[in-house]
Amino acid sequence: MATPSLPRSSGILLHPTSLPGPFGIGDLGPIAYRWVETLAAMKQSWWQILPLGPTGAGDSPYQSLSAFAGSVNLLSPELLQQDGLVSTDLWANEHFADGEIQFDRVTPFKTKMLRTAWDSFRGGRAAHLKHDFENYCTAEAGWLDGFALFVAIREALGNTGLLAWPPDLLRRNPVALGELEKQISSEVLMHKFGQFLFDRQWTALKKFAADRKVKIIGDAPIFVALDSADVWAHPDEFLLDPDRKPTVVAGVPPDYFSEDGQHWGNPIYDWDRMEATGYSWWCARVLRQLKQVDLIRLDHFRGFRQAWHIPAEELTARVGKWVDGPGMKLFERLRIALGGLPLIAEDLGVITPDVVELRDALALPGMRVIQFALEGPPNLHWPHNYVPNCVCYTGTHDNDTVQGWYATLNDRDRHYLALTLGKGVGDVSWDLLREAWASVATVAIAPLQDVLSLGSDARMNKPGVATGNWRWRFRLDQFRGDVIQRMADLTTLYNRVPVEPKPTA
Repeated sequence: MATPSLPRSSGILLHPTSLPGPFGIGDLGPIAYRWVETLAAMKQSWWQILPLGPTGAGDSPYQSLSAFAGSVNLLSPELLQQDGLVSTDLWANEHFADGEIQFDRVTPFKTKMLRTAWDSFRGGRAAHLKHDFENYCTAEAGWLDGFALFVAIREALGNTGLLAWPPDLLRRNPVALGELEKQISSEVLMHKFGQFLFDRQWTALKKFAADRKVKIIGDAPIFVALDSADVWAHPDEFLLDPDRKPTVVAGVPPDYFSEDGQHWGNPIYDWDRMEATGYSWWCARVLRQLKQVDLIRLDHFRGFRQAWHIPAEELTARVGKWVDGPGMKLFERLRIALGGLPLIAEDLGVITPDVVELRDALALPGMRVIQFALEGPPNLHWPHNYVPNCVCYTGTHDNDTVQGWYATLNDRDRHYLALTLGKGVGDVSWDLLREAWASVATVAIAPLQDVLSLGSDARMNKPGVATGNWRWRFRLDQFRGDVIQRMADLTTLYNRVPVEPKPTA
């Protein structure tokens, strides 16, 4: 089974929402282009991001309203102004803090921005987009029609979660849906237009990155949110009861991150049903994402071998059982649909031999995280134990920053880390960066927080904590002047600048 081989290279993990800028959240505008140029100047080959979808519960990109759609919060007002869809009057009286994202202010602003852009477009402005928009609606209808209708209904119901919808709408009664759709037809089109604008801005940014030899690693959560267009439009693909409520939900048992385990609450797929359809939903999902990124980190890879099924009535993840997933059958189908498997297997946590067997049979690179390496010399997360076919990280979006992590270590662990490094610990973030970059791992990745040696206040997510996550943004004054050259030198020293193949005669 062919899997693309990756060159020895490196990159930075930074979600676009964490970029600085004047509108309360990072977006796909001018500063994103500056960021890409900075990556290229640092000689980085990869920009790793989190899921790009519209966020739902807790503002988490892992609880999205759709596995196919993009987040309108990422739209750049400045680029919409260039298209003639909005003017500076839209934000003249808006003042956002430079620090963390205030979603309760950002989301209404971006919603107003989309509505303004839609009204302008309907009024005849930006006529140059008309043909492209019509073609987009036709080409993406397979997911776009359901998503736009779902969001429009949800908003008409006061942003009510799916399970609280009136039964006729929840169960997609054709008469009830038809009547409502007539009433909200403009809203449905507006949400289609929002997705068109998102794809337009993202595609341009991705091409800009590709022209500078920067590729993008995306992230595909294995499960989708219960409150999503996916569950509403495709209920037969999930383990639901007749009232559309899940019979079991996803999570993981107690582990490194949480004594109660992680109760994600996502519905779990009816894999037998999916197999009967040739895994068509999964093929469509991954093909869609590969239009946006070059490589996909497949979250919770072990769930494809076995997933932790928690009875829906349980409040924690302590009670549950492991149930077989599709295993090789899904990936064989994906390989045919994709022409290969441009995937990274997120294989962190308690991994059983059958999961390793599946990953290796697919020749997928797994993940290694140096912060998980303090147990002893045989630990797989120590760089001296890496195999080349892996992607190593100083930490992930779920970890504390290296500085924050080190501050919590006891004296024994600090001493052991110094022994392993072979020297006294200095700037611990860069000590671990050097370990990662020097390792045999094909790809080395560091969160920007570690490149900037930031502390725990820059942490992106605390697993098991429902609120207050996903808000971090960096400030331009945190980007020290020496960082770009220092990263370029480190990347060059450890041979992580891919050599362009010479053209054949």
